[in-house]
Amino acid sequence: MVPKGMVDHLLLLIGALLVMNTQFHCEGNDKVDVTILESAVSKGAVCLDGSPPAYQYAKGFGDGAKNWMVYLEGGGWCDSKSDCLKRANEALGSSKKITPNYFGGILSQSRTTNLDFYNWNRVMVRYCDGSSFTGDVEEIDQETNLHRRGARVFNAIVEDLLAKGMKNASNVMLVGNSAGGLATILNCDHFRALVPSASKLKCIADSGFFIRAKDLPGAEERESYYARVVEFHNITRFLPKSCTSKMDPGLCFFPENLVGDIQTPLFLLNSAFDKFQITYKLKPHPADEPQWQNCIQNIGVCSPGQLQIIRDFRTAFLETLQDIGNCSSRGMFINSCYIHDFLWSTARWNGNGSPRLGNKTIAQAIGDWYFERSFVQEIDTKNDYPLNCTDS
Repeated sequence: MVPKGMVDHLLLLIGALLVMNTQFHCEGNDKVDVTILESAVSKGAVCLDGSPPAYQYAKGFGDGAKNWMVYLEGGGWCDSKSDCLKRANEALGSSKKITPNYFGGILSQSRTTNLDFYNWNRVMVRYCDGSSFTGDVEEIDQETNLHRRGARVFNAIVEDLLAKGMKNASNVMLVGNSAGGLATILNCDHFRALVPSASKLKCIADSGFFIRAKDLPGAEERESYYARVVEFHNITRFLPKSCTSKMDPGLCFFPENLVGDIQTPLFLLNSAFDKFQITYKLKPHPADEPQWQNCIQNIGVCSPGQLQIIRDFRTAFLETLQDIGNCSSRGMFINSCYIHDFLWSTARWNGNGSPRLGNKTIAQAIGDWYFERSFVQEIDTKNDYPLNCTDS
């Protein structure tokens, strides 16, 4: 029998890929070819199945020719040999299975919807390691040929992009969604060190602020799951000693314990009602599971008690943000949509489906923050129930 936790994660990954595929295709955005980085293999920088890493690259033009955006794809994690082996047979663990994604949202070449970044060099780093680009295990599993080399994948691709012109970049952004958003937080200062000549370099994490919420249902499983991910991929040495010297390494995979020490300017884009965290990480009592599943699929049928749990999550999320401090270089756009991921969808990025805070869409807020046209720390404190935002 497949463990229930694994089933949950597989369903999540399948659902996320279907949604992303639909979003990219239905918007008619730019199709960009996949680059397989064969040269990375000799450096041990490979996907879970040992295949070379991959990325998609759209060359910049005009006044954006010296500006670069590196986008880290999301897609969950794997915490065991069996879990990672499943991914190794799919696009989230093998470049052999990767097909081109369409570039929309912040990656779009449309000047109308993406005025600030449409003509930048835009790169989507495909996610095939299961560790948010932080794992580094030297040993290869002889029985399964399983590799755990996410940190090497990140370094090899950045090195290749530097040779393609990023070493001479003026403006640079590291961006990511979901597990890629967490990867952006974890790699932000490291990326800054790899691109020292850029005059302006900033990081944007979309839906990557996963909270511990130690007083809410499922806290023990949240903590143990990330501890397993950290241990299985040997992530401890990648994590900052400022955190691991004070607490268990697994807890240092939660952004709340890391963000305060990040020196590079960082923007946090998230919903306080993050659908992924509520759906897959907020687990009430097992006896309530069937009713809870109905609720999280359709907020309109939630009972008062179930809604209270969801509201408690929002409270914990906002309190966690307060605990990380109010740095002047920290940008925020914390909305109340019952959604996970915003940047790759053109409608959510800068269309009718984009939540507005301070009378700005997400695109306007991030553009203003990046180019320092205004201070941006927008948090929706008015809606204490999740909003049914749409993409239309």
